[in-house]
Amino acid sequence: MNDLAISPKQTQPILYSFRRCPYAMRARLAIAYAGVTVELREIELRNKPQAMLLISPKGTVPVLQLENGKVLDESLVIMLWALQQNDPEHWLKAAGLDHAKALIRRNDEPFKYYLDRYKYADRYPAYSELYYRQQAELFLADLESLLTQSAYLCGEHFSLADAAILPFIRQFCAVDPAWFKASPYPALRQWLNHFLASSLFKQVMTKYPYWQAS
Repeated sequence: MNDLAISPKQTQPILYSFRRCPYAMRARLAIAYAGVTVELREIELRNKPQAMLLISPKGTVPVLQLENGKVLDESLVIMLWALQQNDPEHWLKAAGLDHAKALIRRNDEPFKYYLDRYKYADRYPAYSELYYRQQAELFLADLESLLTQSAYLCGEHFSLADAAILPFIRQFCAVDPAWFKASPYPALRQWLNHFLASSLFKQVMTKYPYWQAS
């Protein structure tokens, strides 16, 4: 992935991203793994570029604009698009795609809901930080159960589900690292730490300056 200058004619897909966003992170993971070349435009969330808002008015990342002008602005759709270009280690075939999508749906809906409230508990005073964490832990416990049975969420091989969910577990861990380190999820920690040490993760977490239109 390279941050290239704008050319009069778009010759490769353009990816609008924000380095720390877990949705953008998982899109970059799939793109880097698939070896697809894109023009990476790192944006500043407080100052979103008009070029991105024109093609995706909802203003969230990631946004991928293909050479033909088609716009993909859902992270899972971008992941699937990248894997359809190239899937060398068979992320889509590591296990049943329906099972992977069901896990991702749980991550993106109930888990993400409580993750946000756990992370920003002061913004959601209806319940305590502890309550939000405990609700999120229902998902962690199920992941722990899966990871005690196999190396990855859908079996013995890394898959779409792992790539899509890992950035969110990383974010959860960062809220209270000391608690997470002592929590009853050793298999989950091992799975997360293995990912954080991987060359693929380090590649997609390279820092780039914020993109600005010429």
